[in-house]
Amino acid sequence: MRELSEQEVVRREKLENIKDAYPDRFEVNYELKDASNLEDGVTGVRVAGRIILMRKMGKMSFLTIGDISGKIQISVKLDMIGEEAYNDFKANYDLGDFIGVEGEVFTTHTGEKTVRASKIKFLGKALRPLPEKFHGVLDVESIYRERYLDLITSDEAKKKFLLRSRFIRELRNYLDEAGYIEIETPILNNKASGATAKPFVTHHNALDIDMYLRIAPETYLKRAIVGGFVKVFEIARCFRNEGIDAQHLQDFTMIEGYCAYYNYKDNMKFLREMLQSIIEKLFGTLVINIMDKEIDLSGEWEVVSFRDLILRYSNIDINEYNTKEKLLDKIISDKIEIDSEVPLEDLGYGNLVDQLYKKVARSNIIKPTFLTEHPISLSPLARANDDNKEITDRFQLIINGAEIINAYSELVDPQEQMRRLEEQAILKANGDDEAMPMDNDYIMAMECGMPPISGWGMGIDRVIQLLTNSQNIKDVVLFPLMRPNDK
Repeated sequence: MRELSEQEVVRREKLENIKDAYPDRFEVNYELKDASNLEDGVTGVRVAGRIILMRKMGKMSFLTIGDISGKIQISVKLDMIGEEAYNDFKANYDLGDFIGVEGEVFTTHTGEKTVRASKIKFLGKALRPLPEKFHGVLDVESIYRERYLDLITSDEAKKKFLLRSRFIRELRNYLDEAGYIEIETPILNNKASGATAKPFVTHHNALDIDMYLRIAPETYLKRAIVGGFVKVFEIARCFRNEGIDAQHLQDFTMIEGYCAYYNYKDNMKFLREMLQSIIEKLFGTLVINIMDKEIDLSGEWEVVSFRDLILRYSNIDINEYNTKEKLLDKIISDKIEIDSEVPLEDLGYGNLVDQLYKKVARSNIIKPTFLTEHPISLSPLARANDDNKEITDRFQLIINGAEIINAYSELVDPQEQMRRLEEQAILKANGDDEAMPMDNDYIMAMECGMPPISGWGMGIDRVIQLLTNSQNIKDVVLFPLMRPNDK
């Protein structure tokens, strides 16, 4: 059993002295953030929260209680709550404990809104003392492991996660007003389809079959279009068994949306206007600060092709080096060092182009930019361009070197889809773990008929990381996956 610290022993002793240490409820009539805006003289105010500051004195004490949305000061006087209750408070209440308070609002001579307590009630004991502060690089792992302490001690952390919730709410509202319907699709899949990524494999005991954690909800959302939905979206937890870095997690939250009768250019306009509307509502401006850069999100956004972007930052023309063998030889001869979990020689041409782009170009894109004309082998579910069948009608939105949105005109021809998935299956058999498998169930749905469709996906974590100026994507995920801590 873990050895208790001296403070933990003392707190457990205090717990024994408290008569109803864990009551079942306390009726509040104001949230803390609302109580702090009340006029002086309002009586009968009932609030509750965690003690985050406390100054115990002779016959009058001050404390502050807080929660995720706000805080307020409480004055506790002996002659207001009675000697027994006051002595109990002084002897047994600690920082971190939860209390309920009833009283009258007033403003102190220092200008702080305060509730003058006429009654206080103990609501829950913190058996461990709270840290004074999480600070510095040495505490980063503790912050991720013990997010609850980060939220208690850091106003900055509270702001980030409240912004995340507000962003998702505004996102839902915008899509709802545009006629989109939110649905749910399976997390356990028979096929790891919907994106080129390495899946997590699990086993279904009852059915005695291996299954895959969802890497994207795409093929099921498009099945919904087959079934008659016109505009549909899902905020989905997805899982990709790939590397960890400052912009990638294996389990992450994304939103995907699909609209029948749209093409990718329609979605460029729709998504630009959507993001501009939401960001202006959240910040009151479209000029945001990211690290040391000021980025203007207003107006039209630049559109640049995959070929032109790679040429801009290297001397490689992917139209000239248009096979895997040619491109790999050129990368090697130009001494471009690419880090890839899959050996470069095992990648298909499209994934090799993608790795090259990420190495030489992506970090240089600062202002919002639509990247277009992706190689067809990189986009097995996207519609081929009418004028050039080697590229797709696809775009990615890049801001400050981060991929925020991936979107395209969907491939709705089942025979062409079958041919492409057969090519992907060959790549997978030859060692490309990110290639897509054959998905006959999806092909069968397509054969029932699909209208023109354009779809898009946006990483919620990634866009919140951008908007909150966070260095690591874990900073905006409440409870990121961590290696077990044996301590």
